[in-house]
Amino acid sequence: MPHDPVPGLLAHATELLEAEFGALPAAPANVDLSAIERVLAETARRLGDNYPYFHPLYAGQMLKPPHPVARAAYALAMLINPNNHARDGGRASSEMEVEAVAQIARMFGWTEFLGHLTSSGTLANLEGLWVAGQLAPGKRIAGSEQAHYTHRRISAVLQLEYAEVVTDNRGRMDLNALEAELRRGDVGTVVATLGTTAIGAVDPLPEILDLRRRYAFRVHVDAAYGGYFRLIPESLDAPARDAFGAISQADSIVVDPHKHGLQPYGCGCILFRDPAVGRFYKHNSPYTYFTSEQLHLGEISLECSRAGASAVALWATQRLLPLTPGGEFARGLARGRQAALELDRRLRGDARFRPLAAGPPELDIVTWKVAGPTPEHSSEQAHSVFAACAARNLHLALVQLPQSWFDPAGRDVNRTGNVTCLRSVLMKPEHSEWLDRIWIEFAGACAEVGER
Repeated sequence: MPHDPVPGLLAHATELLEAEFGALPAAPANVDLSAIERVLAETARRLGDNYPYFHPLYAGQMLKPPHPVARAAYALAMLINPNNHARDGGRASSEMEVEAVAQIARMFGWTEFLGHLTSSGTLANLEGLWVAGQLAPGKRIAGSEQAHYTHRRISAVLQLEYAEVVTDNRGRMDLNALEAELRRGDVGTVVATLGTTAIGAVDPLPEILDLRRRYAFRVHVDAAYGGYFRLIPESLDAPARDAFGAISQADSIVVDPHKHGLQPYGCGCILFRDPAVGRFYKHNSPYTYFTSEQLHLGEISLECSRAGASAVALWATQRLLPLTPGGEFARGLARGRQAALELDRRLRGDARFRPLAAGPPELDIVTWKVAGPTPEHSSEQAHSVFAACAARNLHLALVQLPQSWFDPAGRDVNRTGNVTCLRSVLMKPEHSEWLDRIWIEFAGACAEVGER
């Protein structure tokens, strides 16, 4: 692991925090330090049974290490262990959440809004669709077949029918298929995904908004993965750039700071354009709220107890790395995007592989299949390359995608069904500097598989 600068910085910050409570009488903790040391040593050994998610050679799933300031701020907050359900349980951390969420909302062009952090993107999407169901009771929710599977699950929890809309060969919602669903007159909400989990596809949000003018439905944007790309429009191709440019017209937005936002798990965020939807959360809990007349975060959240430490970590990170175009945070996103485009370019120049036929990735996720006479052979080769890469400490991911996405019509008679592909999420800024090493290890693994 790389040298960790956090412990020294955290020790100094801990002294400062302890001084803030210096007027209190001493209350020594009654703990067995030797027993804690033994348990922590065992914990460290157990944690070694993990992939090296923190390292640039981990280029598989959507796993990005928290920024050192986020880890330090989270640990510092845990000395108090605030609960952001109510200001009584998290006075300072509640204020920090309000400020941090406001900065995220400004990134999307909103200054008037209702929003808060959640323990995950799933809970954030649940709140978005719950409010949609309150506004359009009984009406269907429509999302693409490449939308996150939780949308179907959430709809079932809310007892709302979910319509799955087919996609094009770039994984984006097909507008003709969507309009066919809208003509039935019973769709209350359309989920537009800006950054699908499988390939980072970006649904055509401007066109979906055009349909909203004709069919009157809510637009919920699931930007859990892709939301921060709003900061680097100059690095995106026109369709994705236009989609992120239109995001301020959505009715609700979800983004996950624990993905590109450099935060520890779990930290999601839900935003509503109309603050008046707060009326659906209204409830009475006098035993929780009694020391402040200000807004309690628990009054605008379906969750009750929530880790105030998440808000503290996010606030500290955004204090160090503001969410501004051209800033250090945005430049880090652009470096990952650049690495993805370069990996895709190299794959397209190698006859052994078939990247997406429709073109380069829209964000920073690269997917490709191994060329082969049949989908079954390609899938087997993908598994072999995946294992060979792991043996060289290069960690990729596997994903099943439609065979037709990789072979233009007429070139491959085996175009139906799915094929197992290789997938790489290049979301760490360091991936741009490590791409040559990644390619060397990948080429070596492929050569080993070819020699078998």
